[in-house]
Amino acid sequence: MIQFSLQCDDKHRFDSWFQSSDAFDKLLASGMVCCPVCGSDTVQKALMAPRVSDSRSHPDTAIASGPDPTSGPAHGALSTPATAAEHALTELRKHVESNSEYVGMNFVSEARKMHDGETPDRTIHGQANPEEARKLVEDGVPVMPLPFMPSRKTN
Repeated sequence: MIQFSLQCDDKHRFDSWFQSSDAFDKLLASGMVCCPVCGSDTVQKALMAPRVSDSRSHPDTAIASGPDPTSGPAHGALSTPATAAEHALTELRKHVESNSEYVGMNFVSEARKMHDGETPDRTIHGQANPEEARKLVEDGVPVMPLPFMPSRKTN
């Protein structure tokens, strides 16, 4: 396992663990590495301090640039919100995901079917590219962007 300090194009910094450097590169190239704050998939490695320990020190006393992934969810960099804004986004995500149906890339067609009365109305969330979303709005389909990426797409 390897930990990288990452930064999105909006300058949000976060740490994440990967199986290897190659695994990180593959996930980044496929758009699967996203900022947990804004959902941007334009992410790059940030400057980070190396983990250093000498042979005389106990592994727990090593100088670390971030949390140990085995230390439990309460200590992980991405497991607990650090700011009020992150906490609000986390709560909003929980609410949306527990009170709506994830339809993935079928979002546009499902939203249109509901708007046209072809299927019963229900609360859904999913993915649409900006052009598809713009067309939905222009056609009067009531949609709105979410300030986060769906959990199924995040790393």
